[in-house]
Amino acid sequence: MVFIIIFLKHKKHRNTNKQNLPPGEMGLPWIGQTMEFYKAQRKNSLFDDFIQPRVTKYGKIFSTHLMGSPTVIVNGANANKFLLSNEFKLVVSSWPSASVQLMGKDSIMEKQGERHRCLRGLIGSSLGQAGLETLVPKICNSVQLHLDTKWKGQDKISLYRSTKVLTFTIVFECLLGNKVEAEMLETFERVLEGVFAAPVMIPGSRFWRAKKARKTIEKMLVEVVREKRMQMEGKLEEQGEQGGMLLSRLVAGMIRGEITKEEVVDNVVLLVFAAHDTTSFAIAMTFKMLAQNPYCHSLLLKEHAEIMRSKRPGENLTLDDTKKMKYTWQVARESMRLFPPIFGSFRKAIADIEYEGFTIPRGWKVLWTTYGTHYNSEYFQDPLRFNPSRFDESVPPYVFLAFGGGPRVCAGYQLAKLNILIFVHFVVTRYDWSLLYPDEPVTMDPLPFPSHGMPIKITPKLF
Repeated sequence: MVFIIIFLKHKKHRNTNKQNLPPGEMGLPWIGQTMEFYKAQRKNSLFDDFIQPRVTKYGKIFSTHLMGSPTVIVNGANANKFLLSNEFKLVVSSWPSASVQLMGKDSIMEKQGERHRCLRGLIGSSLGQAGLETLVPKICNSVQLHLDTKWKGQDKISLYRSTKVLTFTIVFECLLGNKVEAEMLETFERVLEGVFAAPVMIPGSRFWRAKKARKTIEKMLVEVVREKRMQMEGKLEEQGEQGGMLLSRLVAGMIRGEITKEEVVDNVVLLVFAAHDTTSFAIAMTFKMLAQNPYCHSLLLKEHAEIMRSKRPGENLTLDDTKKMKYTWQVARESMRLFPPIFGSFRKAIADIEYEGFTIPRGWKVLWTTYGTHYNSEYFQDPLRFNPSRFDESVPPYVFLAFGGGPRVCAGYQLAKLNILIFVHFVVTRYDWSLLYPDEPVTMDPLPFPSHGMPIKITPKLF
C-alpha cells in the first residue's frame, strides 16, 4: 500500500497539470535520481558526472527527482539572478530535514522575510568596518600562536586539519569570546556528519550520533548565553556591546526582546559550521593552486614581502594591510572558482514560476549550482585553467558564487576573507613548503575536503 501511494504521488509529479515542465527524467518513485546525485557528489564530480551530461541532453534548465522531491536544476548567471533575487518572493530556502534539525530551525538559514533580515542585520553589524578593524589583530594573534604551537619544530603538517582547528578557534575566541575546550571541535564535526543523512533515529547511525552531539553543543551554548546575559544585563550602554563581538550583539538583541534565546543558540551553531569548514577548504585549495603554479606563487610572495617591509618587527597587520593583498585575494577567488566550498543550494517554489518558457510548479525544489557559471566558458575564458588575473576585471553579478548571492549571500564573507588573507601571509612569509601529494583528490562527505588532509612539508625561512 505504501509503495502504491508513493508511486501515485510520483506519477502525479510527472503529470503536473500537463504544464510545460522543464525536460528531464524523474527516475524511480520517491528515490528518483538521488543515488546518482550522491555518488557524483561524494567523488566531487557533481558537475562532470551529474549536471553536465544532463545540460548536454536537456539544456541549462532540467528536471530531476532528488531526496524525495521533484527538483529543477538551473544553470547560468541569468538563472542564478532570477532565482536568488526572488528570495522570499517566488522561492524560499529549502534544506533537508536532517540539516534543519541539526543546524536549528531558528537559524537564519530557515528564517524568511523580516525575521531573516533582523537576524542577518545583527550578525552583519559585527562584521562592519569597526568590527573588522578590531578582528584583524585578534586573528593575527590567533594565527601566530597556532603556528608557534602547532607548526614549530615540525617538518610535516596536515594543512587542512591544521586550518580546521585554527578557523574553529578563531570563531570561538575572536567572535564569541569563548575558550575552545578539548574535544569541542570533534563534537561539532559529529554534527556535520549528519546534515545530509537520513533523519532516522537508529542507534549508532550518523543522524543519531549527530543529534546526540547537537544536544551536547546546545547544552553548552545555553550556559554560555546565560552567563553572557548576566554579565550584560543593564550594562549595554556602559559596555558598548564589547566592541561588536558577535555573541555580545546577539545577546544584546535578546535582552532588548528582538530575538529569542533559541535564535541566539541556533545562529551560533550555524556560524561555527559556516565559518570554519568552508574556509579551511578554501585555504587548502589556495595552497594547492600555488604549489601547482610557481609563477603565481612568486607574484604572491612579492606582495607579502612588500607588506612586511612596511612593518616594524613584531607589528601586527591592520585592516589596511589586508586591502593591499589584492593579488592574494585574486588567487584565493580563482581557487574557489575551480574548487567551490559549496556546490550550490536548494530553494522551494512558493508559487508557480514561469521562466524561460517553462513552468516550475509550486512546491517543487529548485537547485542552483556554482558549477553552472564557474566552469562555463561563456563567463570565464578557458575555465579549467588557473588564472588569478582574470579577476583583474570586475566579474558580472551572479557569476562568481563561492559565497552565494542575493539576500542569503554568506553573512560571514568578510570574516572568511580575513582568515584566508592573514593565514596565507604568515605562512608564506615564515615557511617554504611543498605538497606531499600533488595530485591528492578531493572528496565530499558532506562538504568537500582533500582526501588525505593535504599534508605539506615545511621548512622555516631563514631571515
